[in-house]
Amino acid sequence: MKIILNNTSLFESLRPFNDLGFVPTMGGIHKGHLSLINKSNKLCKKTIVSIFVNPKQFNNKKDLKDYPRNIKKDLKILKKSKKVDFVYLPKFKDIYEDKKKSKITLQRKDKILCAKFRKGHFEGVLDVMNKLTKIVKPKKIFMGEKDFQQLYLVKKELAKKYRTKVIPCKTVRDKNKVALSSRNFLLKKNNLVIVAKIFKKLVDIKKNIKNKKNIRGFLNLQKKELKNNYKIKIDYLELRNINNLKISRSNKNSRLFIAYHINKVRLIDNL
Repeated sequence: MKIILNNTSLFESLRPFNDLGFVPTMGGIHKGHLSLINKSNKLCKKTIVSIFVNPKQFNNKKDLKDYPRNIKKDLKILKKSKKVDFVYLPKFKDIYEDKKKSKITLQRKDKILCAKFRKGHFEGVLDVMNKLTKIVKPKKIFMGEKDFQQLYLVKKELAKKYRTKVIPCKTVRDKNKVALSSRNFLLKKNNLVIVAKIFKKLVDIKKNIKNKKNIRGFLNLQKKELKNNYKIKIDYLELRNINNLKISRSNKNSRLFIAYHINKVRLIDNL
C-alpha cells in the first residue's frame, strides 16, 4: 500500500494504470468503506482510497471542527485489509490549486432532503468530486447508498463530464441494523441503542405505507411520534422515488428518507 502525499507523486504513481477503482472518503474508516474497497477489488485491477475532509461541503463550522479524524488509525485499517494499492492524502492546495470560484449550482428541483437543510453542502460535494475525478482519473468510483442523495447528484454531475462510472454499493449495517457512519464515532452507546430502535420503527413505517392513501399525512404523524418517543429533532421523513427523488405516492421504486439529530449529531438513513 503506497501512501501518496501530493499530486506530483500521484500522477507518477498512477500513470501506468488505466483500470483504477476509486473510493473517496473523509476518513473515519469503517466496514462500510471496506465494503466499497472490496467491490473495487472485484471490478478493477488497482484501488485507490482518498482521505480528505473537504471544508467546502460543511455548512456548519462546528460540524467541521468536530468531524472525527484519526489518520493513523485509518491507515492501519486500510493496510490491514491488504486490498488497497494507493492511499491519497491531499492537502487543501492539492485539490483547490485552481482558485477559480466553483460555478456549480443546484437546480431548484434538487434542493430537497439534505440540500434543503444544509445550504451549500452538495455544491461543495460536487465541486470536490469534480476535482478529485479530474486528478485521479479513475475508471470507476465506488460510493455507498447510505447517502443516497449524494450518490444521485454525483452520478448525474460526473456523467456530464467524464467517462468515469459511479458504482452504487449497498449500505452496510451493524448487528443492530444501525447504518455504519463515521459520525457514529461521536455517539455514546445509549445513543446507538436509540438509533437501532429508530431504524426498527422506520421498517414498520415503510411496511405500513402501502396501506395508506394519504402518505404525507401518515408520515407527518409518524414524524411527531418519533420526535416525542426518542427526543430527537427531525429534519425530514419522506418517501421519494429512487429514479428522480420526487415525492412518491406509493412504495414502488421508492425509499423512505430520514435525517435527524441525536446528541447534537446529525444522522441520515434510507430504506
